[in-house]
Amino acid sequence: MKESIALFWFRRDLRLEDNHGLFRALSSGKRVMPIFIFDPCILDELPKDDHRVGFIWSQLNRMDAQWFEMGTGIQVFYGAVETVFEELSSTYLVGEIHTNRDYEPYARQRDEKIARWAEAKGIAFHTHQDQVIFEPQQVVKSDGTPYLVYTPFSKAWLAKMDHKTPTRYPSEENLHQGLRLKKQMVDLAQMGFTSSIIQAPQALTEDQRIADYAQTRNFPFLDATTKVGVHLRFGTISVRSLVRKALVSEENTYLKELIWREFMMMLLWHFPHTVQNSYKPVFDRIAWRNNQEEFTAWCQGKTGYPLVDAGMRELNATGFMHNRVRMLVGSFLVKHLLIDWRWGEAYFAQKLFDFELSSNVGNWQWVAGSGIDAAPYFRIFNPEEQIKKFDQDHKYIRRWVPEYQEFTYPKPIVDHKMARERFLQAHKAAASILN
Repeated sequence: MKESIALFWFRRDLRLEDNHGLFRALSSGKRVMPIFIFDPCILDELPKDDHRVGFIWSQLNRMDAQWFEMGTGIQVFYGAVETVFEELSSTYLVGEIHTNRDYEPYARQRDEKIARWAEAKGIAFHTHQDQVIFEPQQVVKSDGTPYLVYTPFSKAWLAKMDHKTPTRYPSEENLHQGLRLKKQMVDLAQMGFTSSIIQAPQALTEDQRIADYAQTRNFPFLDATTKVGVHLRFGTISVRSLVRKALVSEENTYLKELIWREFMMMLLWHFPHTVQNSYKPVFDRIAWRNNQEEFTAWCQGKTGYPLVDAGMRELNATGFMHNRVRMLVGSFLVKHLLIDWRWGEAYFAQKLFDFELSSNVGNWQWVAGSGIDAAPYFRIFNPEEQIKKFDQDHKYIRRWVPEYQEFTYPKPIVDHKMARERFLQAHKAAASILN
């Protein structure tokens, strides 16, 4: 008789340490087969040198090397998710499947489908809370409705935490429960992908950096941020470990950034239509100019506004952009060039190493003024004033736009004062349609 086994399905949790779902699988009393599935439904939308695919593949190899010492290999597949599970269930006696929950619309639909498939097969399908401290439905108003403003959400989040230390799940201590298997690793080339020259930034989470975060985070010329975005996105770092660090700091600005991430995830969970539609209907009635040449100039960092251009060039070269500059380039695209925020969101989705649907959509709608708890539509960043406040010595600009004082550097693509008034008039016209 075949041995009944448990599958652990890695997704956005690419680590062996403090992994909730993996801990539960390894504690199930069954031998565990760890698997990862490269899903064509996701990959088919990506460029073939996508740096994030290469990052995932490299991380899987690192994890496999760690686990291989105990005779277990992570089984990595490329194919339709249900087909992979069907094949595994026909080869092995699968008693249960464990995985960590994902809250994005596609992931929720996929997991509901696999749950129905597992139920029909008589396989227990267990999902676990791992990538957030509180799930989208756990921090809500007293009447059960979601918070629409960040500040009361963050207060409720902190009250619910009440200075407790997030649980640690020592999954790394039970790796001996893995099923002894030969390595099954899909090569990038087999999926039609090539390696990218862009590498993920290292996470920098030393105590002093977190303590100084409030004073240093707004200056792009400083190497002062923690660079954890990509690691939270793919789960190479446990969010619980970051919150534990943040809770012991007397300065809570960094903790509030982690809470903001959960606010964005909560909003997308409750309002999935915001992926395509503005939360505030007036923004879907604005007569966008959507000038392709100006959009291309923005993408390439050739707008004639040095801080905007520096941010876009940093993004294109590294897959990263400093958060202060993200706000400026987003505001500039929507409110200076009168280009639909969805164009910018899609470009960031293609380029950002730390792309996370909830944060990308939520932050773009915030800066556009179209979302929940958004910056007001009439808040329009002045690019020159932003330089004076956050890069007055032009250190960041010189790094990414060395020619900004040369004759070869383009003239400003648009006049700030004119663009500001144009956007306000476009918003006023859209609002009149609703009234």
